[in-house]
Amino acid sequence: MSIMDGTQNIMEGASAPFYLPQGDECTVFTAAFENNLPVLLKGPTGCGKTRFVAHMAAQLGRPLYTVACHDDLSAADLIGRYLLKGGETIWMDGPLTRAVREGAICYLDEVVEARKDVTVVLHPLTDDRRILPIDRTGEELTAAPGFMLVASYNPGYQNILKTLKPSTRQRFISMEFNFPRPEHEIPVVARESGLSEEQVKPLVRLANKLRAMKGQDLEEGVSTRLVVYAATLIRQGMPIERAILAAMIEPLTDDADVKRGLLDLVTAVFG
Repeated sequence: MSIMDGTQNIMEGASAPFYLPQGDECTVFTAAFENNLPVLLKGPTGCGKTRFVAHMAAQLGRPLYTVACHDDLSAADLIGRYLLKGGETIWMDGPLTRAVREGAICYLDEVVEARKDVTVVLHPLTDDRRILPIDRTGEELTAAPGFMLVASYNPGYQNILKTLKPSTRQRFISMEFNFPRPEHEIPVVARESGLSEEQVKPLVRLANKLRAMKGQDLEEGVSTRLVVYAATLIRQGMPIERAILAAMIEPLTDDADVKRGLLDLVTAVFG
């Protein structure tokens, strides 16, 4: 599937996906939207950034185009390109161009993974001009009312080759996300999985112990998403240890010794 067809589009009037605020992030995002300010979300994988954006788009009644950035994502993938169709050459807008025309929210998930030419394209949309030049068609689009640019990245994965330049970061207001505190994560996991809060509590306790191992035996902590997966398997009747192995340990490491150590931790938490 091409990037032209693979974007998520949450239309105006859609019910808002469940999101439990951790602080004033909804207020900050709304203020940014009302003042035409671009937003940069920073935080580890699976801490709720994408769900937050989907929730806010629905709350604000704006269509949402979500683009999962990757090494091969180019500016042309976002803006558009000429394609052959029925023997004719036609122009097809990319997700960023559609968002600019429609006054939608465009969310670039893990923007640092995209090619360098992508950030250059974003610059005129992140200042008071709010324009998108399309060199191939000669157009210069002014963003429709309601357009908002949102990007995210995981600072823990940054290296010298994949980082946002200060000149780019300073074009956005920024919010830092992290994994929810247990009193917030427990009801979220219970709601998403259907497992009771009492049964979820030890899963969240285990998740936080695994997160504390980041940078030691593990490259990344376990996401809330994976905790939900484990809880869902348990609700379906899978034995607890097997569900945790499948959803919270195997996704984190391929090292057999590390997995054995993590299973010992599971035993210590669950008895």
